[in-house]
Parts: sequence; C-alpha cells; structure tokens
Amino acid sequence: MNPDDVKELLLAGLTGCDITVESDGSHFNILVVGDLFEGLRPVQRQQKVYAVLQAKIAEGSIHAVNMKTFTPNEFQQ
Repeated sequence: MNPDDVKELLLAGLTGCDITVESDGSHFNILVVGDLFEGLRPVQRQQKVYAVLQAKIAEGSIHAVNMKTFTPNEFQQ
C-alpha cells in the first residue's frame, strides 16, 4: 500500500478528520486530527484508527504504524 491508499481508507472510516500519512515501505506514520477524539483516552483514539486499518494489517499490507492523534484544539496549541 502507498500513503494515498492508507489516507483514503482513513478518510472513509474517520469522517471529518484531517489526516496525513507518510511511509517508508510498509511502515506508516499517521497524523489524525479530529473532533471524534474529544474526551477519549489515548488508547481509545488509537483503537479507532486501528479499527479502520485492521484488515490491511492482518493481510500484511501494513506492517507497522506510528500514529499521533489530536483534537483540533490540542493540535493548535
């Protein structure tokens, strides 16, 4: 998978978020900023992102993911 494919998956599964994806082969660095993270603990935020990518991780298209998740207010600070 390339970064655009991963971004497309995330945009479809995480409505209303701003998403940036970079990669080094099958390792992806993901930044997600969205209101849907409001009031969630960090692990709950990661679970939302992993839920969208689960099938691609299971099949091996995505080997590793580093992610940062923020609400819009957190990201602007």
